[in-house]
Amino acid sequence: MSNQTQHKAPADITPLRLGIEACRSIMETFSPEELPPAGRWHYHQGVFLTGMFQLWRRCGEARYLEYIKGYVDHLVDTNGNVLLDRGELDSVQAGLLLLELDAIKPERKYKAAADKLLRLQSALNRTTEGGYWHKDRYPYQMWLDGLYMGGVFTMKYGQQYGQPHLYDEVLYQEQLMRKNTRNEASGLYYHAWDESRHMPWADPATGQSPEYWGRSVGWYALSLVEFLDMLPEDHAGRATLIPVLRDLCKALVGCQDPASGLWYQVLDKGGEPDNWLETSCSSLFVYTLAKGVRLGHLDSSCLEHARRGYQGLVDAVYYNERGQLIMPDICIGTGVGDYRHYVQRDRCENDLHGVGALVMACVELDQSESLHG
Repeated sequence: MSNQTQHKAPADITPLRLGIEACRSIMETFSPEELPPAGRWHYHQGVFLTGMFQLWRRCGEARYLEYIKGYVDHLVDTNGNVLLDRGELDSVQAGLLLLELDAIKPERKYKAAADKLLRLQSALNRTTEGGYWHKDRYPYQMWLDGLYMGGVFTMKYGQQYGQPHLYDEVLYQEQLMRKNTRNEASGLYYHAWDESRHMPWADPATGQSPEYWGRSVGWYALSLVEFLDMLPEDHAGRATLIPVLRDLCKALVGCQDPASGLWYQVLDKGGEPDNWLETSCSSLFVYTLAKGVRLGHLDSSCLEHARRGYQGLVDAVYYNERGQLIMPDICIGTGVGDYRHYVQRDRCENDLHGVGALVMACVELDQSESLHG
């Protein structure tokens, strides 16, 4: 690794420029077909390319759209068949790319593949109450991550193709997630819930996991603002979600590290010496706070917390010897466990769901700043 102190990003780099630099780094490293894990329809690529879609909408550069299309066309054939793992919600998230492409450059295969993903999700195993298992190999478990992995695609599908009953399906999943993972005292959400209480991490009384893992709470928070952005103005679900978003963001602001502006791997234990500041969850919280203000659901003071988080991200990233932007301190993909499980997870650089979250945060903060100054 090169000396980071000699290659720091400029302290005054704008959010849009940082998002552009982050995408450039990945595009110079991987062709669309090589995005890791190569050859799979996967949420890692889906999150990064969703961020790229938002960047494309903001700045209009055709190369971004063509790069996204290159990934999708490599894995979706003319009949809409998709190479994916069928027993998990994670496989659904990249369906957002299909919906975007079908709206911009429609081809029959995009809608056909999106239809398959929707049917796949409806066939997944469920808890007694009807909540989606996160994966078949995690029976009776709901994870916060899953609300974003499946919920945002499903609601956008309903919006785009005129199927409003899907709004209610998604909102029911959110209700179950909140009911089973929220801690009333802290206002935060545990990473997962096991209906069977069989997992070693599950509380025998509640089934809840013991810790608030930053990125999982970030996926949940992002889902809330995405839902509110898509729900019709007269939909009753908005009245439920707005106070949920406000309560969560109040708790998140309380967890923000005052020195760096970032958030910790385990959100509420920043005082522990082995806990560490994690960049992907910090990006997701910047996005949520900025978008919540832009949509008018959060007090404008939350934008200052988003700005502080952004500056913390600027301070964390650096350029390597090839002039490519590097995002460090991204937690690798993570299962559920105790405190030690999370703080001992490996950290990586330029992992796609970290860079994707960063790009989303940058584009959203740029939009919010243009409105609020």
